[in-house]
Amino acid sequence: MPVDPNAIATWANAVTVMRILVSPILFAVIPSDSNGSWVAWVMWFVLCASDGVDGYLARRHGATHSGAFLDPLADKVLVLGAMFTLVSRGLFPLLPVAIIATREVLISVYRVVAGSKGVSIPASKLAKWKTFGQQFAVACALAPLTVNNFDYTWKILLWFSLVLTLISGAQYAVRAYRGHQHQANTSAHTA
Repeated sequence: MPVDPNAIATWANAVTVMRILVSPILFAVIPSDSNGSWVAWVMWFVLCASDGVDGYLARRHGATHSGAFLDPLADKVLVLGAMFTLVSRGLFPLLPVAIIATREVLISVYRVVAGSKGVSIPASKLAKWKTFGQQFAVACALAPLTVNNFDYTWKILLWFSLVLTLISGAQYAVRAYRGHQHQANTSAHTA
């Protein structure tokens, strides 16, 4: 049975909220040394995979406005929280993480402003790949096998996800500019 798009209490939202609430526990179990942790890696995998579960539930029962806001928020809390935890542990460099965080905040503000005007801004395919790249970089930095023995994996993935982050951010900026231009042209013709 489809849910009301204005509903808040849905199974998909319950999974999303669980992801947000469990995230700080993950950040706490990320080790302070650079040896990785299978416990942190498994938690990371489960939290990232649960994004697919809430997406499946939303597609099956119907998407909601609250879910459209909460799902990207959960992704950002999870990814940025893990990245900044890895920065604080001395593993990730601050610069790419700060740039990624700045882009994420700007796009989130853009979505909120557009949403307040009744415009939905869905994630682009490239933005979804960007999120996957960020998640995979963190996964490789948490896994004891790759964090030291194959450290190039998370380093390459971190910088690659930064490039995807910048390109997808530019896509949103172009889309916003074109939308603003279209709106200005429409207003000029109707005046």
